[in-house]
Amino acid sequence: MKPWEKNIRKVVPYVPGEQPNKKDMVKLNTNENPYPPAPGVEKVLKDMDSDTLRLYPDPTIKLLVDELAHFYHLNSDQVFVGVGSDDVLAVAFLTFFNSPSPVLFPDITYSFYPVWCDLYRIPYEVQALDENFCIVKEDYNKPNGGIVIANPNAPTALYADLSVIEDIIAHNKDVIVILDEAYIDFGGASALPLIEKYDNLLVVQTFSKSRSMAGMRIGYAMGNPELIKAMNDVKYSINSYTMNRTAILAGAEAVRDVTYFNDNIQRIIKTRTWTEEALTDLGFSFPKSSANFLFATHNKIPAKVIFQALRERDIYVRYFNAPRIDNYLRITIGTEEDMRKLVEFLKGFIENYK
Repeated sequence: MKPWEKNIRKVVPYVPGEQPNKKDMVKLNTNENPYPPAPGVEKVLKDMDSDTLRLYPDPTIKLLVDELAHFYHLNSDQVFVGVGSDDVLAVAFLTFFNSPSPVLFPDITYSFYPVWCDLYRIPYEVQALDENFCIVKEDYNKPNGGIVIANPNAPTALYADLSVIEDIIAHNKDVIVILDEAYIDFGGASALPLIEKYDNLLVVQTFSKSRSMAGMRIGYAMGNPELIKAMNDVKYSINSYTMNRTAILAGAEAVRDVTYFNDNIQRIIKTRTWTEEALTDLGFSFPKSSANFLFATHNKIPAKVIFQALRERDIYVRYFNAPRIDNYLRITIGTEEDMRKLVEFLKGFIENYK
């Protein structure tokens, strides 16, 4: 080993979903929205002048912060904006999880959580979901350095009732509780109203799913002003100009078009319902989804076999070779055409499987 190598920070990185680029593929592996962003987003991109790229962006991201505050009926000092919810969560981990006690989160959840803990030297303990992949709220009633819960959870798509979430928050008022609500618009009620009751609650959401802007990288957190100021202080200590001017302008337009936002969500929910029925007829089962994806297992054929067969036909879903979930596929809800192609292939494959 070279002398300087001992000082390199080594972590096992997060592995993102595959990003293939093939003609006529069906891409259902990274939970992207299959429909375009609000029409105003395209217009603002076309109308941009050269100053949009020549000048530094507003470090406070005021335009987008104000639009989000208006949309959620909050004050602007209750909103933090970052470059995707991954950036927002990373800043939150760095800001709030500085205790020698372990941070708690489920054993089956978003796999970036342990990566950030390892990167920032944060101790953590995973709490096992029950046999139905549900949170056991009593497991969080013990000393800890913070709590992170994705609701609806990924990759299971399950939503935990707000009574469960509030019970966890109420038993942990001395630490920060982060609710990662990346998929909340597709099912269930947000915990956002609880930030007025609990000053230790941070709710994180994203433009990547329901607002069709995964490629623009916009995420945000909502909480009491002290939490938001602390996160901004950390952000400004790393990089003041985190979000580009293009994303700020496009993001603000996306928030303004409430009708398109709601219609888009309902369109995906309708397709999700059709897909659930079609896959059930083919022998699949899955937890009740409150997200824009299904977490499906077949009653006879191993998930890995189905995953490989789909991939050979340029139909991409997500397979996790991990304990407890290695016989499940995470299937994003795409367009109606995408889902019909998926079901048509699966029907023939299952009929001929030996």
